[in-house]
Amino acid sequence: MEHAEYGGNLYGTPRQAVEESLRHGCDVLLEIELQGAMQVHEAVDDAVMVFVAPPDLGELETRLRRRDTESERQIQRRMDHAREELACRDEHGKPPEFDYAIVNADVCEAADALARIIEDIRLHDSARHQD
Repeated sequence: MEHAEYGGNLYGTPRQAVEESLRHGCDVLLEIELQGAMQVHEAVDDAVMVFVAPPDLGELETRLRRRDTESERQIQRRMDHAREELACRDEHGKPPEFDYAIVNADVCEAADALARIIEDIRLHDSARHQD
């Protein structure tokens, strides 16, 4: 469904697994970067796009370093990508192709915001309304 290089690594989402879940009436959440999200946006007419951003670049770098899972070079690549992605946001904090934006300052609050978005979609989008 989508594939991209991010921070020197290759990532992707198999189309068949997503389509099968959708056929069974399940919500599907993809945790993907901006390149992949644009591919999904082009391929799936009714995809709802949610941009999740760090509170700022300094906090993102702190989180990456705290995880201690990547080399300095990988961290710098991720930071370069993040600068590009965050630079394209509009006055609502989201890239133009996105429907919603969440600032992940606190993981519990960000998860609650995502849950509220999903509930709003289920309530107001007749194609997705669940009884």
